[in-house]
Amino acid sequence: MPRKITRPNMYAPKQSRAMGNMNVTPFIDVLLVLLIMLIMAVPIKVHETTIDLPGEPITPPLAILEQNTVGITAQDQLLWNGDRVTREQLRVQVAAASARPDEPLLRFEPDALASYDASARTIVLIKEAGATRFAFVGNHRYAAFDAQ
Repeated sequence: MPRKITRPNMYAPKQSRAMGNMNVTPFIDVLLVLLIMLIMAVPIKVHETTIDLPGEPITPPLAILEQNTVGITAQDQLLWNGDRVTREQLRVQVAAASARPDEPLLRFEPDALASYDASARTIVLIKEAGATRFAFVGNHRYAAFDAQ
């Protein structure tokens, strides 16, 4: 005769009294939704306030002519009308020239062996300084590709 085996039901409640534990999943869901709503409600930064910090004023040390030449040597040194200048000095010179009521012409004349990177960074510097009258000069010297 076969024996009847009874197994305990693992899903049956072991206690007949009410559970005292709180289900926190809906609470966490509500908190996450509120957090997302708060993040979406924070305004995006739409403008900046620039503050001039104290420091020594930089004045243009070199003369500004009717036509000024910005050059780059083969060693990537910057020139303002033939005088060596740093990038910051060039920025000040170009800004001072651009601020004049009759803005002078800036002529850009890099050496044939000047690096392309230095030329590109100088053009960006001139543009950021506010120059609107700008010309490339001396290109006729490099019409033949193999000429130096």
